[in-house]
Amino acid sequence: MKSKLVILSLLLAGAVTTVTAQTKEKFTSEKFTDNIYISVGGGAQVCVNPDNSDYGLGKAITPLIHVSLGKWVNPTWGFRGQVAGLWSTLNSKHLNGIETIVGNETTWYKLKNKKYFTLRADAIYNLSNAIAGYNPDRLFTLSVFAGPGLTFAKTYGDQDKLNALINGSVGLMGQFNVAECWDINLEARGEVSPSIFGKYSNAYTDGAVSLTAGVSYTFGGKKFVSCSNVDEDALNAEINRYREELAKANADLEAAKKALANAKSNQEVKEIIKNVPVAGPVAVFFKIGKSKIDDYGLVNLKLVAKVMKQNPDKKYKIAGYADKATGSVALNKKLADARAKAVCDALIKEGVSESQLEPVGYGGTENMFGKNFLNRVVILE
Repeated sequence: MKSKLVILSLLLAGAVTTVTAQTKEKFTSEKFTDNIYISVGGGAQVCVNPDNSDYGLGKAITPLIHVSLGKWVNPTWGFRGQVAGLWSTLNSKHLNGIETIVGNETTWYKLKNKKYFTLRADAIYNLSNAIAGYNPDRLFTLSVFAGPGLTFAKTYGDQDKLNALINGSVGLMGQFNVAECWDINLEARGEVSPSIFGKYSNAYTDGAVSLTAGVSYTFGGKKFVSCSNVDEDALNAEINRYREELAKANADLEAAKKALANAKSNQEVKEIIKNVPVAGPVAVFFKIGKSKIDDYGLVNLKLVAKVMKQNPDKKYKIAGYADKATGSVALNKKLADARAKAVCDALIKEGVSESQLEPVGYGGTENMFGKNFLNRVVILE
């Protein structure tokens, strides 16, 4: 009967895991070098300043170019560094900070080609993947970005000194997924910073609105892997095997009942001993680069610990593995050892004798179960 309870508990744990696996799947970059990209773009921007607004913003439009280097940590979150700039234009009615009037008309001074460049650090949030889930075949995604920056320019009034002006910006980015490595980008950005025009400006701060188009190249192509540590096909196979074990246990139990009834009818008292098989071996899966046991693994280990304590003379091998496709040989060996130790510690905490456990770390292996991420596992035998 205890064996039946173990198998039923495993079936219940498997069913809960299956339901959870049907929720929105999460993805990540398996290696740090995955999903690193470079992009270039160009377009136009306008300096938003009270003087330019009075004179006409259309006459303050200047070209803009930018180069970015970034990385997508997962399909939703990314970051990048960007260098942008060329020059900006101000149509000013102030000379040395004083509005100039000749006759009854204001005199305007057009300050052209004020050269500058800006260093930006942007955090990027992909709205399409966050709301609808990751789809590698999706043609278009929309993202928002924001971050601080430093604008470098020689401001008027201190021409010989290069000043660093702190700024901040937010924007929208649309990406067209045209190939595995290539995207076409459209960006709209709004930015605020201290004015680079110094005393000629009617305001201490300038705004800038820009619209650019460009291309991005992802080194090695876009590569995201599932964060899930559960393979549905493998889980279903385990559940079916547990069902077979349970059916066999039921059949054995019925046979034992019949034998007992026959013995009583013959007025004979016999001790009937029947070994009911217990499901095993047991696999505990881990997330990439981790040796922490999740809730599903702890459920399995609690159930296995009950069986181990009922067989104190039996030894069990606790074999830890890692994914050979990720990380170095030394790192994978260390990770496999840590996973095996974590399982042993969890079993000992449930009352299993340490002398029954033999932890072994095998390091990185290739495709034991057909998929790389299934190698992040500890197998109890």
